[in-house]
Amino acid sequence: MGIFNKKVEENSNNDVQEVKAPAEAPKEESPKVEPVKAEAKQAEAPKPAEAVKPAEAPKPAEASTAKPAAAPAAKPAEAPKPAAASTAKPAAKPAAPVIDPKTAEELKLFAEKCDKIFREVKKDIIGQTEVVQFTIIAIIAGGNVLLEGAPGLGKTRLVRSLGNVFDLPFSRIQFTPDLMPADVTGTNIITRDENGNSKFEFQKGPIFSNIVLADEINRATPKTQAALLEAMQEHKVTVMGVSRKLDEPFFVLATQNPIEQDGTYPLPEAQMDRFMFKILVPNPSAEELGQIVTMTQKTMDECAQAACNGEELLRMRAVAKTIPIAKEVLDYAMVMIASTHASSEVATATSKRYIREGASPRAAQALITAAKVRALIKGRYNVSYDDINSLAVPVLRHRIKLGFEAVTSKMSADDVVLSLVKDLNSAGKGVTATTLGVKSTAPTTTKSEEMLKLDKKGKKDKKNKK
Repeated sequence: MGIFNKKVEENSNNDVQEVKAPAEAPKEESPKVEPVKAEAKQAEAPKPAEAVKPAEAPKPAEASTAKPAAAPAAKPAEAPKPAAASTAKPAAKPAAPVIDPKTAEELKLFAEKCDKIFREVKKDIIGQTEVVQFTIIAIIAGGNVLLEGAPGLGKTRLVRSLGNVFDLPFSRIQFTPDLMPADVTGTNIITRDENGNSKFEFQKGPIFSNIVLADEINRATPKTQAALLEAMQEHKVTVMGVSRKLDEPFFVLATQNPIEQDGTYPLPEAQMDRFMFKILVPNPSAEELGQIVTMTQKTMDECAQAACNGEELLRMRAVAKTIPIAKEVLDYAMVMIASTHASSEVATATSKRYIREGASPRAAQALITAAKVRALIKGRYNVSYDDINSLAVPVLRHRIKLGFEAVTSKMSADDVVLSLVKDLNSAGKGVTATTLGVKSTAPTTTKSEEMLKLDKKGKKDKKNKK
């Protein structure tokens, strides 16, 4: 056995020497790659492999078989194909996105700012996690938000707190039936100059601010509501034929009360479509209610401190727009928006049955823009299916019109959107299992069936009592 070990060592040394010799001509990297590729491609010639196994053969046979083993290994070195393949593989690896140091630093600052923003808002708002998250996503993305909820749920407090956190000028407009457009946009007034001559001077309205709270927007007349259309979409105001740009960043956060409908004017579709999100503010739990009372007993003022200024917010928005999105995810989002139209070729059973009017292209723009911001907040540098599914409800709930069957089945817009997402996923157009970020009042499509069962049961109970 000792003799065998020595001969194996001699053979291996001979192999190394013979491979190194021809490898010096092409490149320094080829000596290590070529023997491996040659042995892989020379699988048909088992002689070199068998030459090592017959160690029990006589000494001359082992020596003679060891040398031919080195010869075939040297011949494939003449073929440059293995070397070309070895250089081609590293070229294919950079398929994964490479983040340059500058972008990595911006992403780090984005994450730090978002963490600080959420921490400061939590000082003034108890609970309402989804409401706060969606509102901050919309502000960073540059969209407007419609908050709908009963009085006293903290809608106005949330907007004031966000004004403090982003360190931006804040103005509040209380919409009433007698409010006029000039009360919102401003108007020309007659003033006197130093010489006593009369002149017109434009007096800016409360719309000239960075964060505008339109409180109970549905109480104003359509004429006054229309005064916000240009400001919300184009970020400018036209008065007496003169257009004036609004300062950036600019946001409109509107609130409305769904309970009292007397003396209200429903928002037109053109204005509803200009809101990126419609967020429903739920009632707090018993535990959250106790924390709210405890906090407000100390002080009613907002305690949140500035965490971000206007320039930093605009920089965060620019960083979010650079987030890549895969073509498959983009196609899935576009199919989702297009499927809200019953006449579309990608319409699902839900849209054909329950939706009368679908969403506009603004919904697609809002969905993708907000998904990029959500991906960064979640610590990812790419948009996923989960981002699209989680934002589907706040983006679409105010942009679709329900049909007669949805109303008679007592299905809300949220239930219809969730059912639509489920149809797309079951059809293989998206992920097979999704984690939706919005809580539904019922399990997707089964609500109508359960409600009908309860109605039938209630009617039977009334008959039995009679």
